[in-house]
Amino acid sequence: MLFGDTLPELDASVGYRGPTACRAAGITYRQLDYWARTGLVEPSIRPATGSGTQRLYSFRDILVLKVVKRLLDTGVSLQQIRTAVEHLRERGVDDLAQITLMSDGASVYECTSADEVIDLVQGGQGVFGIAVGRVWREVEGTLAELPTERAEEAGEHPEDELARRRKIRQTG
Repeated sequence: MLFGDTLPELDASVGYRGPTACRAAGITYRQLDYWARTGLVEPSIRPATGSGTQRLYSFRDILVLKVVKRLLDTGVSLQQIRTAVEHLRERGVDDLAQITLMSDGASVYECTSADEVIDLVQGGQGVFGIAVGRVWREVEGTLAELPTERAEEAGEHPEDELARRRKIRQTG
């Protein structure tokens, strides 16, 4: 995860039925069913295998459901979210809980580090970010090794060669 956060270990045998997953993620059962049938977010513990079977969603499945819901709430279309999730899966990111997603309402970005953000909707095109705090520390470290010069007190100005010659000529 970004910034070194770690997630607690989860019991892989504990699951949540559809209505519970819906309440926890803040979505309707209709959304849950559609997203499972279309492969956007499928239950990882127990998929539906026919009429009468209950899907079981893991905690991380529900986390992904809630992320999808939040992206929808910011104005990102379901089609763009689906594209973003597909790009992540193509790159081998199966556990979406391990990444940081950002959105400006028009696209979805994966923040891979403090310096790199990937636009997942535009075919994985990379964009860059500048971590000003890091640049600050780099400049600070570089300047610590270089000479400094103090500004003159108010009213005192260092003279250049031409000013010094004029002064000599005037006082003559």
